[in-house]
Amino acid sequence: MTATSAQTADAVQTDAAASSPVGASARGDVLPWIEDAGKVAPKDAKALSKLFFDQLHVLEEGTHEYQYARNTLIEMNLSLVRFAANRFRNRGSGDMEDIIQVGTIGLIKAIDRFDLSREVEFTSFAVPYIVGEIKRFFRDTSWAVHVPRRLQELRVEIAQAKERLAGSLDRDPTVKELAEYLKLSEEEIIQGLIASNGYTAGSLDMPNDPGDDGRPNQGRTIADLRGEPDPALETMEDLHTLAPLLEQLEDRERRMIEMRFGQEMTQSQIGAELGISQMHVSRLLTRTLTRLRRGMFA
Repeated sequence: MTATSAQTADAVQTDAAASSPVGASARGDVLPWIEDAGKVAPKDAKALSKLFFDQLHVLEEGTHEYQYARNTLIEMNLSLVRFAANRFRNRGSGDMEDIIQVGTIGLIKAIDRFDLSREVEFTSFAVPYIVGEIKRFFRDTSWAVHVPRRLQELRVEIAQAKERLAGSLDRDPTVKELAEYLKLSEEEIIQGLIASNGYTAGSLDMPNDPGDDGRPNQGRTIADLRGEPDPALETMEDLHTLAPLLEQLEDRERRMIEMRFGQEMTQSQIGAELGISQMHVSRLLTRTLTRLRRGMFA
């Protein structure tokens, strides 16, 4: 803390004790009133944090004084969150606001669990909490396809193992070598490699084929190569289902179906061929088609 800021803090603390203190401990100490804790310089925040932590542990939880001390500690140490968040600037969507919010949760956990008796600097204690919270956030939200947490963690282990083995082998390691290095089965390694494909997903509008200059061809995308259902397959399934139903028809009914749909004859032509009226043909066709349709749906 600079000399000027220390004098200011002492003066503010004296004024607070003389007027209406924000909070006093059992020993009669008074916390200084900080109007905007977010603007406190990091060096000053380090010294003031010790004072606030000392008082936080003797104040009664839930009181106004306790909340003031706790909230001031959070605001004064937000610079730690911004420092840690910068490491993850290029991860995920790159939205720093979300990363800072998650990191602030880690800061709050660190404040609630910090103990001055450990003789450890708060910054050294808080940063692992903040970074851990941010890493959990990316682990749980940044995967394009949801996979079990076990495989998410295995992906990280495989990536680290591949980097180490590649340096010693001067080539990419095989599945067997990875399994021996991590003391896992080859099946587990294969599962982890497959799961790693779900971390990111490419856009269907992404250019696929490289052009003559080696760059992606802007005129052809992955969506252009995406397969579509073949209508002929559905027709084949329908025919296989229909065949045994046709065998159950009477000869005249089966012959009428053949003339109507196979030879594309009109009802009048069918009636003339069978020696019955067009109206009778219509009724017979309707009854037969209804029977076939019910059989198809069944």
